[in-house]
Amino acid sequence: MWSMAVFIYAGCKGLTWRSAIKVSVPANRNVAYLLLWPGMDIEAFLDRRRDVVPPTLGEWLFAPAKMGCGFVLLYGAVPRLSPDHVLVVGWVGMIGLIFVLHFGLFHLLSCWWRSRGVDAKPLMDWPILATSLGEFWGRRWNRAFRDLTFRYLFRPLTQRFGAAWGLMAGFLMSGLVHDVVISIPAGSGYGGPTLFFVVQGIGMLAERSSLGRKVGLGSGAVGWLFTAACLLVPVGMLFHPAFIRNVIVPFLQAIGAA
Repeated sequence: MWSMAVFIYAGCKGLTWRSAIKVSVPANRNVAYLLLWPGMDIEAFLDRRRDVVPPTLGEWLFAPAKMGCGFVLLYGAVPRLSPDHVLVVGWVGMIGLIFVLHFGLFHLLSCWWRSRGVDAKPLMDWPILATSLGEFWGRRWNRAFRDLTFRYLFRPLTQRFGAAWGLMAGFLMSGLVHDVVISIPAGSGYGGPTLFFVVQGIGMLAERSSLGRKVGLGSGAVGWLFTAACLLVPVGMLFHPAFIRNVIVPFLQAIGAA
């Protein structure tokens, strides 16, 4: 899994770098983008003319606190769980990993770069507050994934096939990529991640429909509940049991967490 993820990530990094306009940018900034920042918005990272809001003290404290929560889950909660409950062990450990990396380490990197005047916005922006799927996938969850897919999938596909079909094609292709990274290493569960992302596309079309707007699927409390349902009910198709058993749990064992 990690080999595939790193290979795909490196390819995406190279793609964004090759297609960017790199005028009067020092070589060390290019190297830093490629090796020292997980984001995919290369124009923002390389543009030295942008006004960058420096991180607050609260951010400097909050980022390592989230990392700490992740380590508590990994090395405090997981070892205390019964090994007979494999799926519970895997899910708790996977959430811990996400807190350590996406919410913690990557936020710390964002703080460090912004303190040096580089426009490297946090990749996660309180996804729990999203009141629509559009807001969740478009702004709050994993900005690197959003920047990449919007530029190379959703925008060209929408221009070619129209808004609805372009949206669905973009989510379908996102699902196929996740199937490669998740299902192939697991040796099972094929199609689950793809179906999960298809559900996200259908949900986004529903909240943008006239009926969806009328009942408030894209805003407020109703929108929050609809978003949570679309994400949580089918999440077992994305991180399916075979992936938990065959990939996550062995990885937790390898790092001494389980």
